[in-house]
Amino acid sequence: MNVQPQTSNSRSPHPPRLAVTLGDPAGIGSEVVLKALADPEIVKDCEITVIGNESVLSATYDRLLTQISASALANPAELSILDVPLEKSILSQIQIGIGNAASGAASFAYLETAIARTIEREFDGIVTGPIAKSAWKAAGHEYPGQTELLAERAGVEKFGMLFVARSPYTDWTLRTLLATTHIPLRQVAEALTPELMSRKLDLLIECLRQDFGLETPTIAIAGLNPHSGERGQLGREEQDWLIPWLEAERHQRPELKLVGPIPPDTMWVNPGQAWFKGGGGVTNLADAYLALYHDQGLIPVKLMAFEEAINTSIGLPFIRTSPDHGTAFDIAGLGIANANSMKAAIKLADRIARQRFFQSK
Repeated sequence: MNVQPQTSNSRSPHPPRLAVTLGDPAGIGSEVVLKALADPEIVKDCEITVIGNESVLSATYDRLLTQISASALANPAELSILDVPLEKSILSQIQIGIGNAASGAASFAYLETAIARTIEREFDGIVTGPIAKSAWKAAGHEYPGQTELLAERAGVEKFGMLFVARSPYTDWTLRTLLATTHIPLRQVAEALTPELMSRKLDLLIECLRQDFGLETPTIAIAGLNPHSGERGQLGREEQDWLIPWLEAERHQRPELKLVGPIPPDTMWVNPGQAWFKGGGGVTNLADAYLALYHDQGLIPVKLMAFEEAINTSIGLPFIRTSPDHGTAFDIAGLGIANANSMKAAIKLADRIARQRFFQSK
């Protein structure tokens, strides 16, 4: 199935409509959703529908009221909730803090419902709560993560994971795309090819233009090996294909500034300075950074922006954002989960929707 992309409409009669899934009901998803939706700044400009189980959300609310102030939580009775029907046997097996087949089945059903309703144009985008891949597997769902299910149901083969974070210190925005994602490190060199890199670069350029209004962006591309191979002394990938690929891309895209391959250990120095000190005095900053594998991109992102980073799936015909943290089963139900990333994910989905469909930022 190929889903047609949503199109821009500057005269839309409604504000952005977002579906927010609870994620794994045994984790912190319900808590961070309730905390995020209690913030008037988060809900004032968009219409939010929570996708999950009303009973799970209400139970979380009642539990948290014994630990934190009611003003820090949205009251489920005042929210728009799309209650996903689940068998009683599944609901009865969900235990806070313990991911299992039941919680995996629930979180999978929440996302399936959100995707179907978004494809039907009921929502402009999806904000996904965190899930546990092991719980999905226990429930019989063999997907590396939510991104792959979203892409499958949307009927797209070209997609990517872009991590976006706005610095609370300087207001500078970090954007990092991963060329490869959830694969073992030993497979990265084999998975990386000029064809894959071109697909990821295409996706990144389209996203920067469509979702962020950057028509001629500067993009920094990482090397694979230490010191970007040291001219073949520390690995041949850069010399054999990465540098020739990048030179060909520069020739084909003269309007862009493509920088690299930058040694992986130094590529993040300037972004780190811009994040903590401000971009005004920092030179050679890029609009986006293309990392070649999971940890190469996500260690610096999480070091700088663990509570602010958002994962947004690019290449889909609709918007999808997600907090860049997991289910945190160890602290579920304790009332101490930080909702900043969920707030940021909702705000980013709202901002992208306005850029795409409402032609305003």
